[in-house]
Amino acid sequence: MSEIVVIEVKDAGELKKFIRFPMELYKNNQYYVPPLIIDEKKVWNPKENPALAYSEAKKYLAVQDGKVVGRIAVIINRKEEKELGISKVRFGWLDFINDFKVSKKLLDTAINFARENNIPKIEGPMGFTNLDKAGMLTCGYDKLATMIGLYNFDYYPEHLERIGLVKEKEWVEFEMKFPETLPEKIVKFSDLIAQKYRLKVIKFKKKSEILPLVDSMFELLDRTYSSLSTYTPISEEEKQTYKEKYFPFINKNYIICVEDENQQLISFAITMPSYSKALQKANGKLFPFGWWHFLQAGKKNDRANFYLIGIHPDYQRRGVTAIIFKEIFERFSKMGIQFAETNPELEENKSVQLLWQDYEPVNHKRRRTYSMSVNN
Repeated sequence: MSEIVVIEVKDAGELKKFIRFPMELYKNNQYYVPPLIIDEKKVWNPKENPALAYSEAKKYLAVQDGKVVGRIAVIINRKEEKELGISKVRFGWLDFINDFKVSKKLLDTAINFARENNIPKIEGPMGFTNLDKAGMLTCGYDKLATMIGLYNFDYYPEHLERIGLVKEKEWVEFEMKFPETLPEKIVKFSDLIAQKYRLKVIKFKKKSEILPLVDSMFELLDRTYSSLSTYTPISEEEKQTYKEKYFPFINKNYIICVEDENQQLISFAITMPSYSKALQKANGKLFPFGWWHFLQAGKKNDRANFYLIGIHPDYQRRGVTAIIFKEIFERFSKMGIQFAETNPELEENKSVQLLWQDYEPVNHKRRRTYSMSVNN
């Protein structure tokens, strides 16, 4: 076989190959969930992705005998560098065939990019910001991926460790099965907490009523996770992007918001029906029939995903989650939801993991980022 050549993606044709490569790599894998091609294109469009305004990014393809055998993206987040003092090259969109020579070429590209920019470290897989997909799967290869979780073959970690990368951060994910009836103690405790702190669940009659609360949700998100060492506040431009990206998928019945006696938002949980199987059927395209699969997944589903949860610091560890779970249980029971899956949570974030402790969570997936110091 001929030499493996790594080329930078510079035109629309190469971008198409970059986006479609994992869809070809995993085409016979029942657990892989492809993204929407239109969303992947937006990631690399400065008009659509505000993170490109403060980041430097390049995309590469590994090619052998005229065929794409791998891909990688490298990113320098200057905002992270300025606000947190973290200097590193993020690498992501990492996919490759089971050939060590390919993975080595791709990671060497990230290492060389770091050296060229006098940056001492590489870390990945990760995206531009905190809210992007991150973490290489190290456990749960036989579990269906989610819309916001990366999927990879089991040989990926082996390749990175052989190259010399080491564990940097670890994420855990949990699955819960909803009981047929909610334990009486949880119902009573939920009512007690609501009365004690004068809290109530906001009832939405229509989807548009959620919009005025979105900014408050982002503010609450910042306050919930600001104590984490890796957290960077969300910019106004990013807020707008996430509104446009995810609001079309929002179902008012899957949004739980709790307010205090002054009608101030103190907690929220955003869940969605699982769109994993719909994305598999759509195979990256909304048209001509992809939209139909999404519509059906929203109407009839036995599985839901937790995407975001925020709790004001003043109400953390005060039982507010009992109110949220009681409300979620009542709604999910009516919709036939039997299983719920959390989004990836940093292993160090024990306060969020405590939210699930009363609901028999099963840690069914683990993922991590890998890092390496780079000598300039």
